[in-house]
Amino acid sequence: MLVFLFFYPNLFPANSVPQWADLLLGIFAPRVLILIYIYQNMGYDNVWFAAHLMVMILAYFGGGRETSRRRRKRREN
Repeated sequence: MLVFLFFYPNLFPANSVPQWADLLLGIFAPRVLILIYIYQNMGYDNVWFAAHLMVMILAYFGGGRETSRRRRKRREN
């Protein structure tokens, strides 16, 4: 993101997020920033928005069956 910002500013995704928020979200919550970009450029009724939203929810709130299995296995030891 920083490469595009400094070397190719005309290719940086169009958005209304302030520059400081772009940097902070890019570092700490990149999925949220991607969702904002998709929403502003393609809308929320897009398959990419739904896909990124589902991946964000799974990644931030526990993953899937494999994560649960690993947690159970650690508790047993």
